[in-house]
Amino acid sequence: MHTDKTHAGLTEVIIGSAFEVMNLLGPGFLEKIYERALRHELQIRGLRTESEVHYPVRYKGKPLGDYVADLVVENAVIVELKCVRRLASEHLAQCINYLRASRLTVALLINFERPKLEWKRVLLD
Repeated sequence: MHTDKTHAGLTEVIIGSAFEVMNLLGPGFLEKIYERALRHELQIRGLRTESEVHYPVRYKGKPLGDYVADLVVENAVIVELKCVRRLASEHLAQCINYLRASRLTVALLINFERPKLEWKRVLLD
C-alpha cells in the first residue's frame, strides 16, 4: 500500500502503475481498456481514484460546458490517457486546461500507443 501522498510521491506511483499496465497489456488496446487497467492497478496500490471527473468551465459566471478528466488520483493529480502515435502540443494544452478548470496543479499525460510507454508531467503554477 502506498503512503506518500505528496505530488512527487503520487506521480511516481502513477507512472510505475502505468509501466505495470503496459508491461502486462502491451500496446494496441483502446484508451478505455488502459484507463480501467490503470485505475485497478492504482486501487491495488491503495490510491483513491475516480474516472471521468467533470470540471465545469465558466465565463463571467456563465456555464460553458465541462472538461472531463480520464482519471483523478487522490483528488490531487489528473491523469490523461492517450493512444496516439505521438504526444502533441494540443495534448499538453488539454492537460493545462484541465488543471485550470479543476484548480489542481499537477497532471500526467500518458501515451500507451507505442511499445515504450510515453509520459509527461504537466505542472501549473
